[in-house]
Amino acid sequence: MKLGTNAQAVISRIEYATLATVDKDGNPWNAPVYVAYDDHNSFYWGSYKESQHSKNIRATHKVFLAIYNSTVRPGSGEGVYIQALCNELAEPHDIIFAHQLIQKRRDPIPYWKLEQFKSSNAPIRLYKAVPQKIWINSDTTIDDTYVDIREEAQA
Repeated sequence: MKLGTNAQAVISRIEYATLATVDKDGNPWNAPVYVAYDDHNSFYWGSYKESQHSKNIRATHKVFLAIYNSTVRPGSGEGVYIQALCNELAEPHDIIFAHQLIQKRRDPIPYWKLEQFKSSNAPIRLYKAVPQKIWINSDTTIDDTYVDIREEAQA
């Protein structure tokens, strides 16, 4: 999935995403994850296999990512919002690819060695989220009131 310039700029600058998941009963969970992305804007991260969001991914395969800079002044922020399907990576070539993407970020994770992901007993797993729909934030005025809105990202 290709993105417009604004959405791509936000994704390339921000290294963390807020990951939202739900369990099989619909109970929500939210967690920050350090993400990398590929040329198709699929997202990759590593997480402890027993964390709540990892369990939720195994149960539903549905995630929602929000990528934004939380340090900017109100009304000046840019965000990207992604509805995606997600899976834990199991194939060796997928694990190698995801690990390389994560390690190529500005601040690679020095304590994650590739060998740690190759065992089926490994405590940390790598995940891939494939976007189904992507939005960017925009703004408008309704009755002279500033309103923050979402617009679907254009290809």
